[in-house]
Amino acid sequence: MKGFYTLALLILSNIFMTLAWYGHLKFSFLKGFEKLNLPLIILISWGIAFFEYCFQVPANRIGFKENGGPFSLVELKVIQEVISLSVFAGFSVLLFRNESFRWNHLAGFICLILAVYFIFKK
Repeated sequence: MKGFYTLALLILSNIFMTLAWYGHLKFSFLKGFEKLNLPLIILISWGIAFFEYCFQVPANRIGFKENGGPFSLVELKVIQEVISLSVFAGFSVLLFRNESFRWNHLAGFICLILAVYFIFKK
């Protein structure tokens, strides 16, 4: 069950992270948003990123083997990276219609899946 909670929290964390890092690029069409200066955009992104940490930190604490979780530190990091890229891929395809998902992106994701396989192989 701790593994499930860890994965769910990491997914939520990465949704907020992706919004904090890239959301301002898409939401500039909102009324008044395009007039905001960079320091204000950074503060807004930090506000969104706060929620990323609210999910990321518990995910790592729950999932870490030394805290009774099922994952080693390396496994947690690899899981986080795969989730991060998966969330980013969905975000870019859904919100940035001008971005395309090409064969080399698929090849890279396959390499990541292989990385997960090798990291988890005992």
